[in-house]
Amino acid sequence: MNIFSVGSVKDLWAVFLLFAIPVGGGIPAGVLLAQNLSIGWFVMGFIYLISDIVLAILFEPIMHLFVFASKRFKFLAKFGEALKKSTSQTIAGYGAKPGPFLLVTIAFGVDPMTGRAAALAAGHGFISGWAIAIMGDMIFFTLIAVSTICLNNILGDGTWTAIIIMVLMMLVPPVVRRFKKIKLNF
Repeated sequence: MNIFSVGSVKDLWAVFLLFAIPVGGGIPAGVLLAQNLSIGWFVMGFIYLISDIVLAILFEPIMHLFVFASKRFKFLAKFGEALKKSTSQTIAGYGAKPGPFLLVTIAFGVDPMTGRAAALAAGHGFISGWAIAIMGDMIFFTLIAVSTICLNNILGDGTWTAIIIMVLMMLVPPVVRRFKKIKLNF
């Protein structure tokens, strides 16, 4: 298959919709669908990048609206403080003011929205903050896409491949964090 194979607009839209699922389960499903529709790697990655840009455009105003509303509603202010504390704890492992590389790893390890929030806390504006978050998410996408294709080549069953990859996406990060904690305690 050509890495630049495009497919029809309908095919591209179907893959985009799977990639736009914010939880992450859309990645293995979208990769398998793109492979079945003969959409090339370059085009598939570009579709995922577009889904991240759409996320940035939609999430940024929501984030600012939340900050604005939390100044007026006590419940949202408490929720915002809990979110700040959570973000601070995420960032704390990387130093007082992490640089761009460490912010990329936050976006890679958690999700692009958390990466953007961490970048905002570190003083990055809209463009640089989202560039950092999207870079981390694109690395994550590449890792999951390659893993999905390799596992699918072994299993030959897209359903089980997607299920296994999604389970691993949920289980591996907490296990890695647990081992890091254990290692730091010794």
